[in-house]
Amino acid sequence: MPASTPSSPAPEDRRSPFVRLADLLAGTEPGAPALSAAVGEPQHAMPAFVPDVLAESVKGFGKYPRAEGLPVYRQAVANWLDHRYDLPRPVDPDREILVLNGSREGLVSAAVVAKRLVSERAGPPVMLLPNPFYAAYAAGTELAGCEVVVMPTTKESGWLPDLDALDPALLARTVAVFIASPANPQGAVASKAYLARLVEMTRAHGAYLFSDECYSEIYLNDEAPAGVLEACGPDFSGVIAFNSLSKRSSLPGLRCGFCAGDADFMKAFLAFRWVAAPQVPEPLQMVGVAAYGDEAHVDASRALYREKFDLADRVLAGRFGHERPAGGFFLWLDVSEVGGGEKAALRLWKEQGLRTVPGGYLARRGADGLNPGDPYIRVALVQDLETCAEVLRRLVAGLS
Repeated sequence: MPASTPSSPAPEDRRSPFVRLADLLAGTEPGAPALSAAVGEPQHAMPAFVPDVLAESVKGFGKYPRAEGLPVYRQAVANWLDHRYDLPRPVDPDREILVLNGSREGLVSAAVVAKRLVSERAGPPVMLLPNPFYAAYAAGTELAGCEVVVMPTTKESGWLPDLDALDPALLARTVAVFIASPANPQGAVASKAYLARLVEMTRAHGAYLFSDECYSEIYLNDEAPAGVLEACGPDFSGVIAFNSLSKRSSLPGLRCGFCAGDADFMKAFLAFRWVAAPQVPEPLQMVGVAAYGDEAHVDASRALYREKFDLADRVLAGRFGHERPAGGFFLWLDVSEVGGGEKAALRLWKEQGLRTVPGGYLARRGADGLNPGDPYIRVALVQDLETCAEVLRRLVAGLS
């Protein structure tokens, strides 16, 4: 190939970020006892009532659960939504709420249903994802046969997509837009006005808006994040919110969540779920009923996250571009001075035994050919305070 001819970029690696991380670290011995800050798996104590609720409802494991969820579970979700958000009207538990086997499963399969329901697009169908993004969004997009188009999220745009930059011609091709607030990984929170504008834009082009709100209860100041259902008026058409108990109640293994919104979408989604989606066992839903009826355990968990970020603010002050996020439990650190995310993650493992995720594994190349996550690492502060203090100590020692 002549020197003047640019080579084609390598194809995107679309594997799980954690599979890629395992490959990156394979063959390298950790320089200290292994400590993981890679996976966003809450490790706070589960609510004390969980064993008793499971014991009381254990007979429910002896029957197939219904796909829509128990009426008592859907009512508990409706009550929680009404209590938590300033809704324009109550959500109908019979028509506008479905149980999910965790929000990830719902986000993937909802993309497939959206593609079936939208009107003909003005060109090849796409779904819009914030960049970086939760891998489930891309999995659902590709499973639905749509093209992934990433929306830049930068410090300048407040770590949220710049709505002014969205081309109407692109929106006319759009089947669904994914948004996360608080964002994974940067922790940015969308205002009610921002969400209302995004609702207006997606509706104007006949697209769906999928709002991933699984970090909604982990906020690090006094103001709870807005939810999309309070930003779209009394008509929930075209709008679906997703949430779960994994982060809110530190129950990642329960695999129990919900989606709420557009009644016509829920009807089609339920028909799909009867034949294609995992059902949620009744005893797990009964734990959900108890969890959505109790805020004390959520308040205690949130207070612990705040303590950990108070510590991070002190330890990381002036380092790696650290800024306290508005929500979520991740640090999003600029490690470009040590060669970027991959080099930093490998170095931290080799020298400190600390497992972190290169930011580029959580994003894709944008229209400019660059991966915006490459300069960063993501660090999950999910363990107890003492363990997180050790994560921070190793982080500073390994990158200084």
